Amino acid sequence: MASVTTFGSAKAQVRPSAIWHLKATPETIHWGYFSPDIKPALRIRSGDLVHAEAVTHHAGDDASLMFDEGIERIFREVDPASRAPGCHIMTGPIYIEDAEPGDMIEVRYLQMVPRCNYGSNLAANWGHLYEEFGKQERVTIYELDPNANTAHALYAYDFPGDYTVPGTITNCPECDRHPALPGITIPARPHLGTAGVAPAVNAPVSTIPPGLHGGNIDNWRIGAGSTMFYKCQVKGGLFSIGDPHVSQGDGEISGTAIEASLDCLFQIILRKDFDFPSPLLETPENWIVHGFGADLDEAMKNCSLDMIHLLHEKQGLSRNDAYSLMSVAADFGITQVVDGTLGVHARIERRMFPAKGTVVDPVKLDPE
Repeated sequence: MASVTTFGSAKAQVRPSAIWHLKATPETIHWGYFSPDIKPALRIRSGDLVHAEAVTHHAGDDASLMFDEGIERIFREVDPASRAPGCHIMTGPIYIEDAEPGDMIEVRYLQMVPRCNYGSNLAANWGHLYEEFGKQERVTIYELDPNANTAHALYAYDFPGDYTVPGTITNCPECDRHPALPGITIPARPHLGTAGVAPAVNAPVSTIPPGLHGGNIDNWRIGAGSTMFYKCQVKGGLFSIGDPHVSQGDGEISGTAIEASLDCLFQIILRKDFDFPSPLLETPENWIVHGFGADLDEAMKNCSLDMIHLLHEKQGLSRNDAYSLMSVAADFGITQVVDGTLGVHARIERRMFPAKGTVVDPVKLDPE
């Protein structure tokens, strides 16, 4: 007889000792990198709630629509030379008391609200079909309908030259604007493209590629109602959020999502009773494992091995049973192909597994 248990905290209620508000300012953001040497913008205890601002580095694609006083200050005061080696504006880091390397932090994303009702998509020089589109970059500006939770294109314009400076401010004249996606309505799916802990390294790590610390995973399911598990690599964890999106498809093929600033509410819980090798996502319906690699074959293999780890180590299946279940019930998808390090995710439905504490008898086959 085997007892099959779940791996998480089964959404146990954890009472916060405080609710913190973390604004994105030149003093509380780091632009383009993760590092263990950044002074914490906030210190919290396990279970605390954090209401934090996540600012898109694409707000300058139409500053008249996506800037406010706080965002303008970040773009004006942060030296462009310091926006490296990556491109994303990261709010934080947040230091979690008593977090040590090897511990997990459980981040329950509770709410993600657009800061303004506009966002930008860039068909970029790092997009998957850049060569096929004649090496021309193009910006599409979207408007959000918060009541219907949808988006539609306002206009598009060809970007002059190459988009290479994070936080570029473009003032496209109305005469150069073109209609885009007439009659098309897009579901809004607010989420964080980039979030994670500080890697244990001696030099800044770019926010562009994803990794075991989290980073630029670009999975649109990392939104309100989901929970992410990240493994701490340094004392305090040093968790940061950024790269907010209001919608994206799997693959992020043109180079970006609809990039738009979000106000995010989340709870951080320190977990010393649970371990997982890579960033792990739990949604109300699924467990989702992520794999990364220099190409899709490597990303797929890493994702597959970590899904086997989930099913074998955390759900009590034999490796053979886990392998079979993955083939018949797990859905693999391409998370993104535009961040240098490519991403694959695998999701499996939680409802297939017995509830925590359920005792399962092996099936006995009648030899007759």
